[in-house]
Amino acid sequence: MQAGMAATQVAGASSNGQARSVAEPAIVAERVTKVYPARDGSDMLALDEFTLQVAPGEFVGIIGPSGCGKSTFLKMVAGLESISSGTITRGGRPVSRSESDLGFVFQAATLLPWLNVLDNVLVPARVQGLPMGPARDRAGELLASVGLAGFENHYPSELSGGMQQRVAITRALLHDPQVLLMDEPFAALDALTRDRLSVELQGILMEQRKPVLFVTHSIPEALFLSDRVIVMSGRPGRIIAEFEMTSKRPRSIDDAYSDKDNIGAKIRALLNEENH
Repeated sequence: MQAGMAATQVAGASSNGQARSVAEPAIVAERVTKVYPARDGSDMLALDEFTLQVAPGEFVGIIGPSGCGKSTFLKMVAGLESISSGTITRGGRPVSRSESDLGFVFQAATLLPWLNVLDNVLVPARVQGLPMGPARDRAGELLASVGLAGFENHYPSELSGGMQQRVAITRALLHDPQVLLMDEPFAALDALTRDRLSVELQGILMEQRKPVLFVTHSIPEALFLSDRVIVMSGRPGRIIAEFEMTSKRPRSIDDAYSDKDNIGAKIRALLNEENH
């Protein structure tokens, strides 16, 4: 990363060089715990006293060992997974599965194979009963922003993995969600495609200014995209470190791999300790 990128434990400047907003946080998780019943009848603690705030427009990357509860936390923020104890709010309201104020991008694109690209992107509009005229216009604009203009009538089977994930990101943004959740969206892609999509995602989110929770196993990906990187322990998942990025956007992909402040090395050392 650039030389101005540093680790800190307190709020500071945002990635555009301005002071972080003091507006109400987009997401607040307070002492969130998740317990699963084990086969032997005992309780398995998956997530322990997890506390996190995400500011409006902030991109927060979450990285940690496999099985540490990263994806579970994302699902709880979305209202797709119950909370054993603690609270999670979005926009000051307790999470609810029935609300449509968020977009979710999964590791697999999860496109409907019988629908073409445009109709896949329009699924949220149809589910939520939004006016189709404006929805089609927005879909066209979003598809053009990710380089898919002209592919509206293609089907998922005719697209590469990277193109499918572009469609999934476009679909998640169609209804202008207040929060975007992304669960390892580039994990199944080759390195060059991941880099290209990371750059495209940075551009989209600089324009859209959405608060984002982004789960990844890739340290360069986390450093490149995030305003803050949260490092989690192994099960039960806890926050063990937090690194704040102070370099301005747009960042180049070379910055992600140069890592002049050795933040990547610090994160890697923490994760190696957790894996032993």
